[in-house]
Amino acid sequence: MTETVFTYGAPALKFGDGAAEEVGHDLAALGVTRALVVTDPGIAATGLAERVTEQIRAAGVAAEVYAGVHVEPTDASMRAAVEEARASGPWDGIVAIGGGSSIDTAKAVNLLLTNPGELLDYVNRPVGGGKHPERPLHPLVAVPTTTGTGAESTTVCVLDVLAQRVKSGISAPQLRPTLAVVDPLLTLTQPPEVTASAGMDILCHALESYTARPYDAGPRKRADQRVPYCGANPVADMWSERALTLLAGSFRTAVRNGQDMDARRSMAMAATFAGLGFGNAGVHIPHANAYPLAGQVRDFRPTGYPQDHAMIPHGMSVALTAAESFRFTFDAAPQRHLHAARLLEPQGDLPDDATALPDVICRLMRDLGLPNGIAAVGFTDGDIPDLVHGSLKQQRLLAIAPRAVAAQDLERIFAASLTLW
Repeated sequence: MTETVFTYGAPALKFGDGAAEEVGHDLAALGVTRALVVTDPGIAATGLAERVTEQIRAAGVAAEVYAGVHVEPTDASMRAAVEEARASGPWDGIVAIGGGSSIDTAKAVNLLLTNPGELLDYVNRPVGGGKHPERPLHPLVAVPTTTGTGAESTTVCVLDVLAQRVKSGISAPQLRPTLAVVDPLLTLTQPPEVTASAGMDILCHALESYTARPYDAGPRKRADQRVPYCGANPVADMWSERALTLLAGSFRTAVRNGQDMDARRSMAMAATFAGLGFGNAGVHIPHANAYPLAGQVRDFRPTGYPQDHAMIPHGMSVALTAAESFRFTFDAAPQRHLHAARLLEPQGDLPDDATALPDVICRLMRDLGLPNGIAAVGFTDGDIPDLVHGSLKQQRLLAIAPRAVAAQDLERIFAASLTLW
């Protein structure tokens, strides 16, 4: 019997200028009495985390800051955060302030404060044990300061597993934040390079969920087989389409002029909408390829980010193979690919073939000053077998692709992505 059911979930949402000023009230309303505020050193240095923490205390909730989040977190950095949280607790609520790194670290802390076992027990198979939480988690309030990851809406926690040189994740409905507080004012200090990279993450979230394998394309699942990423569906489609429309009118402006509040608000809303879409439909090939790219980086140090270690920002790593990934998936859903391209370039004279969406993506990346392929971040054709091996570990994502993806398909996508223009 063919599947007839899809699922949809989302956190409570508070959106708008000044929304972050109400976090203390929100925590108290959730019954929290002791909150751990999780952030990274950069955010802590701006004073934002301490200002929010003082406001939380003013609402009658005890709060302390943990500012040790690693940008692009690893299993080691998440373990350190968990150990610190255990030592400084007990806590009955968590607040994440920052980008996806802070929100994902907060999810891991929340999971391991409330459930038995170690981090790798919960990481998706085959990288980890794929264990599911057995006990309820504490309330988690996510306050994003970047516009892109959608982590404030999703059930996923992403990390680099250092020993395996691969990015993977933990996926469970319990990880979804209780409340997402999206305040566009917090994004004003985001550097242009971060805006560009994070914005490409929004773009790929929307495109991948919109072109994902439809929820009704396979056999009927039992109730206990249902997972958060159920494939393209009418509700997720609505969010993804609207996110693409918002990006078309604001992305380039937000990168060029970070003080343009209309553009910042539109980008924040696009990130939220895309998160509400892909957090249910799922993402596929570009994200699966991003994980080994980030995990196997050598010496690339992007401007606008911490320079103390090599890294490929998540949104950038996703974007680098997006054009060729969508060229590969075009035949599975031509009209969806073409419609998405026209939403992004409504005034463009676009062809009715597989080149339309890849060309739109490449023009956008070029305009934003992003690297022109994986060679520009340090990879060669000799690295492709290892990259393919890493992508194939992401079966949770590849299963959502609208076409079956074999090793040779990934080889061609990586090879064509060495130099995009």
